[in-house]
Amino acid sequence: MSDAKGNALDAMKAAVPEAAEILRLLAHPIRLLLLCEIAREECSVATLERTLGLRQPGLSQQLAELRQNGLVRTRHQARSVFYSIADPRIKTLLDCLYAVFCGGPAAPSTGADIPAPTPAPTPAVRPQGPATPADSARFARVERQG
Repeated sequence: MSDAKGNALDAMKAAVPEAAEILRLLAHPIRLLLLCEIAREECSVATLERTLGLRQPGLSQQLAELRQNGLVRTRHQARSVFYSIADPRIKTLLDCLYAVFCGGPAAPSTGADIPAPTPAPTPAVRPQGPATPADSARFARVERQG
């Protein structure tokens, strides 16, 4: 293996544990939804609860997980706690996910320039009715004897 390929592989191996942990955190539906909303703009807990229709105990648990892992940061103002994205790499990942799964360019607030995804190929649709005689249903007539 060439030195360049070996160095690239070593760098990849070194980055895999952190990448896997970030992907684990993104893999939870509520955490992903929270991150998407927080990436659009800084949000208070009350705003997240109201906007996303989440209840306080579960919401706080997921926000704590994101905060403890360095994906979001908090800002206190009076009695409110506001959340924002702490790691700019998370915004990049969210922009990519938005482009791939939400069918458009990156979310407008993040400003990333990600091309729209190529639409998935449409599955072939069989025309109505049998294509060949072998595709036709075959019925037997049963007659009573005697």
